[in-house]
Amino acid sequence: MEGFTGSALFWWRSSAQSGAMSSVRRVALASSAGNAVELYDFLLYGTAAALVFDELFFPSADPRVAVLLSLATFGAGFLARPLGGVVIGHFGDRVGRRSMLVLTLSVTGVCTALIGVLPTYSTAGVLAPVLLVTLRVVQGFFLGGEQGGATLMAVEHAPPGRAGWYGSWTFLGSPLGLLLANAAMAAATGISGDAFLDWGWRLPFLFSLVLVGIGLYVRLSVEESPEFRRTREHGATVRLPVAEVLRRSWRTVLLGAGVNLGFTAFIFVLATFAVSYGRRELGLPQSLLLTSVLLGAFVQVLTILVFARLSDRIGRLPVMLGGAAFLAVFAFPLFWLLRSGSPALVVLAMLLGYGGSAAIFGPMPAYYAELFSARVRYSGVSLSYQLGAVLGGGLSPVAAAALLGATADRATWPISAYLVGTAAISGVCLLVIGETLRRTRVDGEVDEPAPS
Repeated sequence: MEGFTGSALFWWRSSAQSGAMSSVRRVALASSAGNAVELYDFLLYGTAAALVFDELFFPSADPRVAVLLSLATFGAGFLARPLGGVVIGHFGDRVGRRSMLVLTLSVTGVCTALIGVLPTYSTAGVLAPVLLVTLRVVQGFFLGGEQGGATLMAVEHAPPGRAGWYGSWTFLGSPLGLLLANAAMAAATGISGDAFLDWGWRLPFLFSLVLVGIGLYVRLSVEESPEFRRTREHGATVRLPVAEVLRRSWRTVLLGAGVNLGFTAFIFVLATFAVSYGRRELGLPQSLLLTSVLLGAFVQVLTILVFARLSDRIGRLPVMLGGAAFLAVFAFPLFWLLRSGSPALVVLAMLLGYGGSAAIFGPMPAYYAELFSARVRYSGVSLSYQLGAVLGGGLSPVAAAALLGATADRATWPISAYLVGTAAISGVCLLVIGETLRRTRVDGEVDEPAPS
């Protein structure tokens, strides 16, 4: 009887553990799928801004001015992201992670589909770019609340010692979204042919409705975060989470923003400006540029997982510091490879850029979650991460375009120097914050970190 009882107990524990792991994987996959749809919506705009929006919405006697205006609207979406992070983060800490993620996914997808039916400048005049920028700002607002919540759902469900691994599944949504956006744009180019500027560019934006439907189906199938449920059951929710974050952890917010600044500056120069530069300045084929981005995004999917798992083993700090160092070292070779004009070297530039940058990007979900306590984590993560995104990714394509025109021979060394500077900011902020992996938990909450 004792043997039977022991066996039954072992079976029950094994089944419970298996069920728990299955639940964690389902949550991580749902976070990844939802984030991929959101990033598809957001990054599709960046691809279109680099390729067609200058001609469709910002006609100008000087094509370079039109490109600058087009990239500036890409940055407009970033300006709304910190505000969205604060507002949606507030309700995420008060009401719950899951309901806010359903809202952000729905609204962002609708905005993307509406861009696909907008009139162009030739039809509606100045109203066309006004509507475009408005939808972009709304899109950015809701994305600002999406990424923090999606990462928390995965990290807060993760078992001990696996937060980096499962959290990174969320950020797989970024390269997967980029992969989908560029694949959709490439498919639309092939389908419409010479009519791409007439109606072909609209197809990827309208396709967003299909992806949103899939994302909502997956996202509605998961349960609320266990750490949020525990916080609510203990009556530990905060009336104004963002005020609590700014009162107790404002230094952490700023330092965390600095960590993300270097990465987003690099990745959006790579994903947006480099495509525009390659097409207009170097005369590279659009198909080559889109294919190289697709291959780079695929490599980043793999390297995100590798570096995130490594961060669970040896710590976030050494892995992410290595990533920041890569961003600085590769800033000059990136443009050397692009200017070669060799298809093989252009592809190599994208493979290295996307793959190497994952060292700082992959551990980020767990890293940011470990900076703030559960009762204000949604607000803290969203505000810190999105401030870095707007200062880095929101400004970098416009800054790169302006720096390109700052020299008489349109040299790229000022852009590379800019990327070295932003990478240095990330490295310094990482060193000041220090390691986060082994910060202790008390009653399910992370001790408030004090910068070293």
